[in-house]
Amino acid sequence: MSASVVGATPPVVGRQGNYAGAATRLVAFAADVGASWGIFTIALAGISFAIDLVTGNQVNLGSRQILALVGLIIWEFIYFAYQWSLGGKTIGMAVLGIRVVGKDGDAITPKQAVIRTITLPLSFLFFGLGFLGILLNKDRHAWHDRLAKTVVVYSWDARAARLRWLAKQEPTAPD
Repeated sequence: MSASVVGATPPVVGRQGNYAGAATRLVAFAADVGASWGIFTIALAGISFAIDLVTGNQVNLGSRQILALVGLIIWEFIYFAYQWSLGGKTIGMAVLGIRVVGKDGDAITPKQAVIRTITLPLSFLFFGLGFLGILLNKDRHAWHDRLAKTVVVYSWDARAARLRWLAKQEPTAPD
């Protein structure tokens, strides 16, 4: 069996449809953590500013650690589940050209997005053992992928993108 999604149409060129590698997934996840925490921090500062503006009392929501932690957990759930359910990719995944699809290659369902989001922390348990499948298995499933019945695949074709870019370039004049 090849490294492409079962039931999916094989790509004509490039890596589109093939299982995404560990490095690509790691960098996409790191980008998502940075983006989501940045958005959360800006939102927290905005809420603090709005409360200060309306009530006249300075409130530092960052000092209320339990409230901030609960807010962060809710925000992370919304960040990942919402984006995965809409288009199968988060901001980091879109930048790196990967997306989440069902095992059959179809678009991920909202139910799968929620299951994947809820079970993502399980892959971190026991010193990250849940991620070993990305390195060792041919289908590159982490624990949360198996539980949600999803796979992560490349969603863009680098060679086709390069050809499109080259086609847009002006031809050089002969000497």
